[in-house]
Amino acid sequence: MKAWQHFKTITKHKLLVMDGCFRVGLYRQGLTHDLSKYSPTEFWVGAHYYQGDKSPNAAERAEKGYSQAWMHHKGRNRHHYEYWTDMSKETGRYEAIPMPRRYLVEMVMDRRAACLVYEGENYTPASPLNYLQRSRERLLMHPQTLQELTYILTMLRDEGEKVTFGYLRSIVLAGKPFPWEEAVE
Repeated sequence: MKAWQHFKTITKHKLLVMDGCFRVGLYRQGLTHDLSKYSPTEFWVGAHYYQGDKSPNAAERAEKGYSQAWMHHKGRNRHHYEYWTDMSKETGRYEAIPMPRRYLVEMVMDRRAACLVYEGENYTPASPLNYLQRSRERLLMHPQTLQELTYILTMLRDEGEKVTFGYLRSIVLAGKPFPWEEAVE
């Protein structure tokens, strides 16, 4: 039963991300989003730790001290900021690098969909920004990626989906500058 519930949850999430990606022109990413969640490595762990109201990775992490499913997932899905780390020539340490825009946009759709799935009728356009502000991931993300993500999620909260998705399509994916970049030129 948990496997079926988990399957329905990840499929609902995937369809919501696909819808968002299609709305901004990211057709291939919409179709291929989170396919690794259906792999045995991620699916069966997710089914085992399924809770319905939050990611099963948190439960696996609480029990084992790490999440094997999450480590598999983040290494295969470029819409996660954790994917975008590499060894710095200057420091010799792994450090975050800025995310390419098309993956940043997919990350926005991913966060929106996760909040829609897990919050259900309590979801508001502020939910993805609220989640970001409560999390510690702000400390790990590249500052440029964090600035861009915060700007977009604030727009989603304040202006809604129609305006935000239009901005993503016509400005972000078109490679045009963010407002603070225009001021520098």
